[in-house]
Amino acid sequence: MISKVRVRRRSPSGSLLIRRQRVRVRPSPRFCPRCIADGSAADRFAGEFTDSYGLDGVSDDVLHEVTRRTPGFHAWQDPHWLVHCHDAGAFVGEVGYTELAEHPEALDQLRADMRMDGCHDESQVERILTHLGEGMTAMLFRCTVCNAHLAYVDAS
Repeated sequence: MISKVRVRRRSPSGSLLIRRQRVRVRPSPRFCPRCIADGSAADRFAGEFTDSYGLDGVSDDVLHEVTRRTPGFHAWQDPHWLVHCHDAGAFVGEVGYTELAEHPEALDQLRADMRMDGCHDESQVERILTHLGEGMTAMLFRCTVCNAHLAYVDAS
């Protein structure tokens, strides 16, 4: 798990406490998940665990839930949350082509995104997609409203 806060010190219970400065750290298993989930870790130090990039059009409550009460995830590029049905998607995980093929709607969305980014050669699009998991990967999300799957490509 990657968060965007720096570890400051340990509480008497052994949980890691955080400071305001936002950097990526790998919390130890002693990082208190309850403190993240209930928002007290972010409130105590006015920190965020996830960037708000990609969360356009969601309510302030959803924005707060994702940025201040949800652990972030590691990505080569800046990670961002996907939105569907005006709500933040649930992060499923980092996947390759084999896992992504189980969700054709996510593959179709990636094809459309790649075309919008200027990749119009269909054989190149398919070659990139079928090699996900070999240097490039996809971040898979599930819509919490309609259960559709969405993804974006992440590369080193």
